[in-house]
Amino acid sequence: MSTEHRSDKPGVSRRTLLARTGAVAAALATGPVLGGIQPAQAAGAWRVPGEEAPHKRTWMAWPSSTTIWGNLLSKIQADIAKLAREIAKYEPVVMCADGSSAASQARSMCGSTVTVISSVPVSDCWMRDTGPLFRVDGAGGLDAFGLNFNAWGENATSFYGIPASAYNKDRVLAGKLATYDGVPFAKAAVVGEGGGIEYDGDGTLMATESCWVNDNRNPGKSRAQIEAELLSRFGASKMIWLPGVTGYDVTDGHIDGTARYIGPGVVMVQLAGAVRPDVWTRNAQAIHDVLVNATDARGRRLQVLTIEGPDTLPRIPAGQQKDFLSSYMNYTVTNQAVITTQFGDTAKDAAAKTAIAAAYGRPVVQLNLDNLYGNGGGGAHCVTMQEPNV
Repeated sequence: MSTEHRSDKPGVSRRTLLARTGAVAAALATGPVLGGIQPAQAAGAWRVPGEEAPHKRTWMAWPSSTTIWGNLLSKIQADIAKLAREIAKYEPVVMCADGSSAASQARSMCGSTVTVISSVPVSDCWMRDTGPLFRVDGAGGLDAFGLNFNAWGENATSFYGIPASAYNKDRVLAGKLATYDGVPFAKAAVVGEGGGIEYDGDGTLMATESCWVNDNRNPGKSRAQIEAELLSRFGASKMIWLPGVTGYDVTDGHIDGTARYIGPGVVMVQLAGAVRPDVWTRNAQAIHDVLVNATDARGRRLQVLTIEGPDTLPRIPAGQQKDFLSSYMNYTVTNQAVITTQFGDTAKDAAAKTAIAAAYGRPVVQLNLDNLYGNGGGGAHCVTMQEPNV
């Protein structure tokens, strides 16, 4: 789920070509791809449910920092509000805003169907990466853990020059939100982001190595150590490691813009359309090729569904199209619908909507979120975190 940094944007996109800053060249992160190491502590009853399981609510965060967003802030806020209002048609939405002034603005823009709170401070809107991951035990229990968010390996600072302190509230958001929610909380022994890992709720995880086996997040830790910790925290027993892209975007190649679990044993992969730079096209195909040969924790050969990204972005100026996150896969699942984006490519938009609706057996809503996907470089999945029903 990566785009490059817009040249007219003063250090605010989450995704960017490092060429803009003269940094290191990008490379596909390859190597052994199929895991299967048992967690250090055998997975017990606790597990993170798949996102298609029933939700109690969706958590979001209101962007209000001009240090991070500059003069793009109002456009990002408009897309966040639009998305929150749509999700609220299908399940409760709680929006965390940074103080009373931001909360008042959020309430005005989101409307009465979205609950806005000001008692959980936030730095920015990327709740998928900063918020807690909730677990259930099958007996009515709920707890949560955090992944020690460090501003995408401090890439926000090294890529764009945003002060590290601009994300201080998000570094501790997971624990504070869990406390507010009355849920027991623990910190994982690894650093990463929720957008960097996919889970089926039935024992299998998938992630790109480029996000996790990376010294900007987990220096000195081996892939086996990182895998064991993630399996233990998620209540899983098998990891499928996927090739990723290092150095082309702030996230180092989050999986949630390319491949998603539909449910146990079923994944969907977006193959790049004509507007995506070649590095992402190659990576999407490499991810697909691994998954079609993979089995999950139950020994099932994965069913791999595919869609294609847009070939045109008619609303986006030609010079900005290569920087745009043209991912239908960065959708958010709600109790009654799946909410994704549309890009103005009529044929590809319709095909993606049909395929996702058929896969989930739920209606699909497509919103115009050009500011979030373009100027923000993230999508509907990036800015939401579901809390499961127990």
